[in-house]
Order: sequence, then C-alpha cells, then structure tokens
Amino acid sequence: MPKTLRYTLLSLREMLLSAGPFALLTIALLALTYWWLDPNPPKRVILATGPAQSAYAEFGKRYAESLARYGIEVELLMTEGSSDNLEKLRTGQADLGFVQGGTADIGYDEEDTLTSLGSLFVEPLWLFYREDAARKLRKEPLVKSLSELQGWRVNVGTPGSGVPRLFNTLLDVNRIEPGQLQLSRLEQTPATVAFLDGELDAVVFASAPESLMVQMLLQTPGVKLMDFAQSEAYSRRFGYLTPVLMPQGVVDLAKNIPARNVRLVASTTSLLAHSSTHPAILQLFAQTATNLHGGASWFSRAREYPSLEHSEVPISSEAQRAIKNGPPFLQRYLPFWLANLIERVWLAMGLIIVLALPLSRIVPPLYAFRIRSRVFRWYAELRDVEQRHESGATSAPDLVDQLDAMESKVEKIVVPLSYTDELYALRNNIHLVRKKLLRKA
Repeated sequence: MPKTLRYTLLSLREMLLSAGPFALLTIALLALTYWWLDPNPPKRVILATGPAQSAYAEFGKRYAESLARYGIEVELLMTEGSSDNLEKLRTGQADLGFVQGGTADIGYDEEDTLTSLGSLFVEPLWLFYREDAARKLRKEPLVKSLSELQGWRVNVGTPGSGVPRLFNTLLDVNRIEPGQLQLSRLEQTPATVAFLDGELDAVVFASAPESLMVQMLLQTPGVKLMDFAQSEAYSRRFGYLTPVLMPQGVVDLAKNIPARNVRLVASTTSLLAHSSTHPAILQLFAQTATNLHGGASWFSRAREYPSLEHSEVPISSEAQRAIKNGPPFLQRYLPFWLANLIERVWLAMGLIIVLALPLSRIVPPLYAFRIRSRVFRWYAELRDVEQRHESGATSAPDLVDQLDAMESKVEKIVVPLSYTDELYALRNNIHLVRKKLLRKA
C-alpha cells in the first residue's frame, strides 16, 4: 500500500474514532426524537360513514380515493348513521367519523377523547310524503306543519342514525306524542322501497343533498317535500339547527324542480376524530375536506365550508391550520412523506444540532491527543530508563539493550505526516539517552 494512502487512511480512522462517540450520541438522540414524535402516519385508518347509498357513504368513498394518493388506505366502516359513528369513535372502533350536530349527546368529559376537523356541510331534515296519502288523510295535497302528521305512517330511520332523536324533539315542541304516529325505524333503502310501494306515508332523512336517495325522491312524481314554514323559529329554539332555503329550480332547472322555494331546517355535520389519531392523518383529512366541501352547493356558497364554527368539541390545531392556511409550504414542493417528516422533526433536529455543535469542538483536540499519545507514551519508559541508570539499579548494558528494543518498536509507529516531527523527536531523545548511558559506562 502506498505510504501516502496509508497515512490518509490512518488519519481518517483516527478521526472516525475521535468523532464516533459524538456521532453515536447524535444518532441516538435523533432516533429517540423520531420514536417520540412518530412523524410518519399509519398506512391504514378507519372512517365511520353511514348506511349504503347515504351521503356519508358517498363522501367516504371520495376521502378514500383522495388519501390513496398519499399511500393511506381508508377503510370505510358502514354504520347506521351519526349516533352510531359517535359510539364507534368513543369505543375506538373507528379513527374518524361523520357526526351530525344535535343527533347525539356529546359531554364535556369527551373533550380529551374527541377532536373536530371542522363543520363540513349542512344536512337538512328531509320529510318526503306521498301526495296521494296527503289527499287521503288531509283532503289536500300539501302538508304545512308537523302537527298535521297525526295518524300517519312515518319512517324515522334507525336509532344509530340520530334522526329519531332529532325528529322526536321536533314532535315534542309541536305537542305531538310519538304514539300519535305510526313510527317505523327501517334503514334508508328498505324504507324508501316501502315508501314508494305505498306501505309508508312519509319518510324522514337527515342527509346532505348529495345523497342518492334524496336526489331520487326529489324527482319522483307524486312525492312531495315538506316546506318548514317555521324553520326560523326552530333555529331559535335549538342552537344546532339552521334555517336553509332550497331555491326554486335548483334540482332541475329545465323541469323547474322544485317548483317553488322550499324552507328547511338543517343541522351541521362535522368530521370528528379520536384524539389518538395521528396528526398527519388529521392534516390530510382536513386538506381533503377543504377540497371536497369548499365549493358552492345548494345550501352554501363557495369556501363557506369547511368551517371552524358550530363545533360541539374542540377543533384540532391541524384542522385550523389546514382550513385557514391551506397545505403547508413544504407540501407544495416536496412529497407528502418528506414534507411531513421535516415539518414534525425540524425543531427537535435543530435543538440536537445546537447541542452537538459545542460538543463537536472537542473532536479536534481529542484527535490530536490520540495521535500524539502514540508517541508520548514511550517517554514514560524512556524516563524510567534514566531513573534506573541514575539509581544504579540496572547496569548500563542492560539499559542500552532495553533502549534498542524500544527504538525498534518506535520505528514501526505510523503517524500522519503532520505529526512526524514529534515521532522523530522521540527517536532523537532515545538516541541521546543511549549516548548518555554509553558515555557513563
């Protein structure tokens, strides 16, 4: 091996040995930080949606498609509806879920368990009734208030949907006992089939207009949508209800459906998450919500939703940033996984670097000490030879032999070229001691 290369490799080896402890300490701190911050999100999350063909189910598919671009698999958990979703979140069976305001009780003790990603859209209370049933039971084709439904066969949905609780509240303020109606609790699809077959007089949904059932019933001949003339009064009585107006012709302009403005009462649906859900997942869902629900709809203007208002649980900080500021700066130019990693560990990495920089100043002196110790350790033996000669404990020839053995070992020492002067100084000092011993001998 060429001497120049040998000296270079020697310098590199000593440098690595000198800096090794500090490098290992830095790596250990980075690994500990990575474990503690857990910057990478899980590859699979569970989203509680709702019944088949409901608006929740349709939105769930869109969220799954959007997050699949980031390598996140969204498992859609079919449920009975809002109340069932909330129960799934409480028990940890779902990571996220759609929950409608006012359809379930959310206590203050759940503030540490649940977090909100904002209000996504309004869900009107749709009360569809058969025109022939109205003519038969009321002798006229229109129903103007809930108090006129006494004796009707009405489906209010499954208990897990939250609609029965909301509808019973509205019946109560209209002084109607549940026993005055023939209430059934079928799922949306069987209820719609029974309704169209004439087995039910009315069906009640609480759903976004994107629901396939709502879209179909709005355009079905002989089916009427009840106009809540007292919608403003309902909103004043119940804080989670909002009066909304479905404009004339918004369903089908060519056919002028509906033929007149329809007043409705609506509650706001939020996307709730379990507090243990990874922050990066919350960020992605909040960004997706902005894209999916930020456009204009029947009951909202562009960029009106998602909203940080009307929330029954605390808003996630990730959702606040995503809704107010959009995607973080790094995500606009880097892949999500890399941008997320930098964003979540940069502060900790900065602190580690600030700690490591002062420690790194020890490396050059330590490197010099390791190189020079190869030479200096022989001075102890050289001084021992002199002391034994001065005390007369060992004869001069024996000490000369020891010096010769020492010199043969020193000649095999290899140090970087910048430290060869000290090596030659050691060899010269050995020679001087030898001359001293020989002269006195």
